[in-house]
Amino acid sequence: MLTRKQLDLLTFISKRIHKDGVSPSFDEMKEALGLRSKSGIHRLISALEERGFIRRLPHRARAIEILKLPDSGEAGGFVPTSIDGGLAHKQVEPAQAFAHSLEIPMMGRIAAGTPISAIAEVHNHVTVPSAMTPNSGEHYALEVKGDSMIDAGIHHGDIVVIRRQDDATNGDIVVALVEDQEATLKTLRRKNEVIELEAANPAYKTQRYHEEQVKIQGRMVGLIRTF
Repeated sequence: MLTRKQLDLLTFISKRIHKDGVSPSFDEMKEALGLRSKSGIHRLISALEERGFIRRLPHRARAIEILKLPDSGEAGGFVPTSIDGGLAHKQVEPAQAFAHSLEIPMMGRIAAGTPISAIAEVHNHVTVPSAMTPNSGEHYALEVKGDSMIDAGIHHGDIVVIRRQDDATNGDIVVALVEDQEATLKTLRRKNEVIELEAANPAYKTQRYHEEQVKIQGRMVGLIRTF
């Protein structure tokens, strides 16, 4: 039996993983649950891990995998989703993960570091669980090159699933086309007429551009990792 706070936290983590492909930070968890300190979040995370609902991945920041759902009476109907090894975990067996799946185009590589050549053509297709693309719209996949988003749980060689759109909100992880030439995967920050493309690795500086220099090509909605 989960407590109300444990269930609230599990729900929040699930929704953020489903939306962004990575788990929220402890500060974001604390704010979402209205707690005064992160120690309460640590206790809730430990409790969920002990009960087998989540798993913390070692040596990686913001890396939480949701393993299963609570009973329907506890869950309130929510459906958590995380991506690991190419499978969507929803308290299902691996064979069930792709029971409802679809193919989306693989558009090549995207830099999580210094921008590389802009995406221009379809290289092949990748099969993803339909739960990763629940909203209407066009989606595509990209292979990540570089480590500038590693603290957001996005590693070199990962495949990110992108919803094609030309706008995004602050804090979204986006595919940004810089000066119609180079594409990069970064967190979007807007400050007046300046767009900041923020890395999730202290080794990389935030890139700043006038808004006319940057075009949003999509928002990250999922992540696939194979081992």
